[in-house]
Amino acid sequence: MKLATIVHQNAEKLAVVLGDGAEFFDIAAAARRSGQGAESFGSMLDLIDGGDRALDAARGLIDARGGEADLRYRAGDVTLLAPLPLPRQMRDGMSFPQHILQSPKGSAKMAARARGDMAELKRLEAEPLGELPEVYRQVPIYYITNRFTVGAPGSTVNWPKYSKVMDYELELGCITKGRGADISAAKAKDHIFGFTIFNDFSARDAQRIEMAGRLGPAKGKSFNNSNVLGPWIVTYDEIGDPYSLRMQARINGETVCDNVSKGMLFSFEQIIAHMSQDETIMPGEFIGSGTVGNGCGLENGRLLSDGDRIELEIEKIGVLANSVRVQKA
Repeated sequence: MKLATIVHQNAEKLAVVLGDGAEFFDIAAAARRSGQGAESFGSMLDLIDGGDRALDAARGLIDARGGEADLRYRAGDVTLLAPLPLPRQMRDGMSFPQHILQSPKGSAKMAARARGDMAELKRLEAEPLGELPEVYRQVPIYYITNRFTVGAPGSTVNWPKYSKVMDYELELGCITKGRGADISAAKAKDHIFGFTIFNDFSARDAQRIEMAGRLGPAKGKSFNNSNVLGPWIVTYDEIGDPYSLRMQARINGETVCDNVSKGMLFSFEQIIAHMSQDETIMPGEFIGSGTVGNGCGLENGRLLSDGDRIELEIEKIGVLANSVRVQKA
């Protein structure tokens, strides 16, 4: 199933996505009409908390009432919110070797351009990529980001006034289900609810300064609506193999990245196993894969400008589109 959070007639609702998003099915209204309790369908978190039983009930309601016109809303009559507007936790990883290797070089080139040091820029462009630091193979690397700054599909992101370097990041995102600790990688699939697209908007100039402190990104990543999720969540059974999905990024219609979700250093199952060591994982947490290779301007050289429209597309999920706007001081 594809599952979305929508606003229809000023009311926030959990909805099942029909087709490619032309219509949305009001699952809570269907439950009430069928004389069932709608407690598991009040929000995406309610559904996740309801577990497999709630998902099975949702499928049954679609089969029973999916054809009832007044329970179906046309896309033009709804507003999409982030499918999980307030995750219980947000963690973002570094899983794709190409991105890990290219990012430091991209950051150094960005700094050289800012200084006007063309000789250094030329040297960096000719310099081969180094070896992957061993730590990335030892354990999954991730940081915890601000779960209160989740943005919606189709929204315009107002760029923070403290930043002049606007970037995007194309990532696959995983949503957890089922509370648990010390979860084995073999059983971690049972703790994956589904997948979505993540645009990890990044204020690169702020990030470059604070990362020199060797702790982790803060204002380079966390500003209002910077963590964009969407357009919906696709359950694991419908995704099939999450590690062979085509991933693309476009800016104003121009393709700037065309890659695949293959080659993660650690699978989501392995990441969950690592995270849950002596730590309880909650249902409704978000885990980002990290940026796929060439999936950001820091790597491919195409940073964002005022008014740009960025589209991130992942096979079997859909397209997550946003624009950026520079705020006047």
